[in-house]
Amino acid sequence: MKLVIQIPCYNEAAVLPETLHQLPREIEGVDEVEILVIDDGSSDHTAEVAHKLGRVHVLSLPFHVGLAGAFYAGIDQALKMGADIIVNTDADNQYVAEDIAKLIKPILQGEAEIVVGDRGVATLPTFSPLKRKLQVLGSRVVSTAAGLKIPDATSGFRALSREAALRTLVLSDYSYTLETLIQAGNKGMRVVSVPVRTNPPRRPSRLMKGIGDYLNHSTATILRSYTMYRPLRVFLSAGLVLIIPGLILVLRFLLFFIRGEGGGHIQSLILAAVLLIVGFQTGLIGLVADLISKNRRILEEILYRIKKMEE
Repeated sequence: MKLVIQIPCYNEAAVLPETLHQLPREIEGVDEVEILVIDDGSSDHTAEVAHKLGRVHVLSLPFHVGLAGAFYAGIDQALKMGADIIVNTDADNQYVAEDIAKLIKPILQGEAEIVVGDRGVATLPTFSPLKRKLQVLGSRVVSTAAGLKIPDATSGFRALSREAALRTLVLSDYSYTLETLIQAGNKGMRVVSVPVRTNPPRRPSRLMKGIGDYLNHSTATILRSYTMYRPLRVFLSAGLVLIIPGLILVLRFLLFFIRGEGGGHIQSLILAAVLLIVGFQTGLIGLVADLISKNRRILEEILYRIKKMEE
């Protein structure tokens, strides 16, 4: 049983030695532990620092691709290294490394394919009250979209089985955390959370530039990911939002028409026609999108089988 701990890094030369020093080299139930540093086009010699520390694999990306791209590149490389379990952690030593054993335990026991570290965002003292509320709300939205119960959806401290890693795709260029959970839930993977500890923050988040930036990117990611797996539901719901008022306006016009007062309500009839036409068109778009979604799932299955054949 091989565990690969991957660390996406972007200009983390100053804190990386401490992070690597804290990582466990032996864990009960695991035969081999290897460390993989993904240098995301850093300009501060992060890769050189990692090489000097020794006993570390380094994947250097040719240019800066962002957290999501670095995470996915790490997953691919870890699979090539023969990982049976992959743990992702942050380079800034945010998470207590000793909790990796707790993180992989459900996978070792066959209880889950993906395990997410729960920081307890509702009470985390390093978060502002507004950020705590937004984190809780966001996690509930993601849980609903994924059909899972995930109290800390934005946690990057997570473990994946080899099978889950083979089926994971990252299309977002912002962050992988929300997208991969919605993806896992809609693919029927077993996902659980375990409580983990955090260290005091060393620096402000580089991913989130502000609350507004976080809301914009997170909302777009959730909508895009959910629509990718449930397009018919999304477009039919949007269509019904237009069709129902249109039908109400038609009934209202008919009522006036029966009374002999229809001539003064032609505007309502025109509006009803517009709403009904656009609503039905939206529903038809949903049908087409659903067919495209089915084809995409076939392609995902083909990609999965190709990866299995390459093992």
